[in-house]
Amino acid sequence: MTDKDPARTPAAAPHTPEDFPFTVSGTLVERMGMELLEVGAQRTSARMPVEGNTQPYGLLHGGASAALAETVGSIAAALHAGPDRISVGVDLNATHHRAVREGWVTGVATPLSLGRSVASYEIVVTDDQDRRVCTARLTCALRDKPPGA
Repeated sequence: MTDKDPARTPAAAPHTPEDFPFTVSGTLVERMGMELLEVGAQRTSARMPVEGNTQPYGLLHGGASAALAETVGSIAAALHAGPDRISVGVDLNATHHRAVREGWVTGVATPLSLGRSVASYEIVVTDDQDRRVCTARLTCALRDKPPGA
């Protein structure tokens, strides 16, 4: 695809969760209480409650932060890939900066590199006071949709 392909331009990308072309019903997104706030290849965001996503000490589970990061990064990569392609996470790393015991956390994915076969995103997870909780990087392979998908 070229840079002038409408499927790749920010104006053509969905900007509200209602425009998102995939369902989240019955997925980890739903189970963890994630709410999509904004969707697009250039920026995707979602929030998640801390309650129900904690480890035994009552702190937000690091795996929950990673799941939020992979969710927003994968959605952004899928939108970059276009309607006839899929994104598959191949590498995720996360650094946890601070503990959170209550409220919500918000993850925002922005691109680091958008190519034809690979997309990489930085995801910043913040708490209700806009303090950085986690910084993650996700790399997704972009592939043609399998038959029947």
